[in-house]
Amino acid sequence: MFGFLVRRLINYIVLCVVATFLSFTLSSISFDPLSLLRQHNPPPPAATIEAKRVELHLDQPIPVRFLTWGEGVLHGDFGETTKDHAITDELWRRVGVSLRLFLLGITIGIALGVLIGVASAVRQYKFFDYISTLFSYVILATPVLVLGPLVKQVAQAINNATGSEWLQFTGEYSGTLDPDAGWLAAFDERLRFLIVPTVTIVLGQIAYYSRYQRSAMLDVLGSDFLRTAQAKGLTRRRAFFKHGLRTALIPMATLFAFGFGLLVVGGVFTETIFNWQGMGAWLVQGINDQDTNVTATVTLFVAVCVLLSGWLSDVLYALLDPRIRV
Repeated sequence: MFGFLVRRLINYIVLCVVATFLSFTLSSISFDPLSLLRQHNPPPPAATIEAKRVELHLDQPIPVRFLTWGEGVLHGDFGETTKDHAITDELWRRVGVSLRLFLLGITIGIALGVLIGVASAVRQYKFFDYISTLFSYVILATPVLVLGPLVKQVAQAINNATGSEWLQFTGEYSGTLDPDAGWLAAFDERLRFLIVPTVTIVLGQIAYYSRYQRSAMLDVLGSDFLRTAQAKGLTRRRAFFKHGLRTALIPMATLFAFGFGLLVVGGVFTETIFNWQGMGAWLVQGINDQDTNVTATVTLFVAVCVLLSGWLSDVLYALLDPRIRV
């Protein structure tokens, strides 16, 4: 099993480098980082523009620029933005924002999605199955740009009904909290701003995973090995949890893993709606600024998330399916 996981980790690292190089190359070809400088009024001297071009290494071939940038990354230096800000300092703040938002959302979404999917399969064509199916289809058919404002309206209605403003849905914190208020007040402050965007993410995750889990569970419920386990004396419940659920979770492991990477990329809409300045919002800003270093850094972050998620999915596969360990 150890050798299998090491081989998979090496493969993912290679894919990570390739994905980052492609992003760096495409953005280098498409972007013109000096365009903002040329638009200054009055326009700067040609010598100033040339000096900036040399400073950004635009006078070098793309592979050389990528190797220079990659060497800095290995030493913890992700370069500078086109506005001369250090990317490394901004990176960790943005990573913290995105992870706070997405990790909680996808964890709750996966847990509830699996539970609802299993319950729908067990109660196939009964009331709960119809309700969960309707809920999933409605949520899946609703774009995040519509779902987010709807959740905001519900939160506002709750605030109005309770006569408070406890639920907040713009930004990550108010910035007015007394620094000496203590950890409990700080936790309450963060929680008030976290609930509404997290609910928006959780709804989509539940709808997505419950549909796949229901199908995987239905395949298992009609399988011979489950009937054999019951014929050998196991109760239906014991056979279901000991053999059925474990088998049905195997194909879901890949979805769980790569779903997180896709969520980080697609989460730009959620971050924009709720004004969270995470990696998604930074990617949009980097594209607007035609900043190759920012684009490559965000791509590398997403690739590392997918790498870690994929590696964890391999661990889950190996734990759930003994054949993988051979």
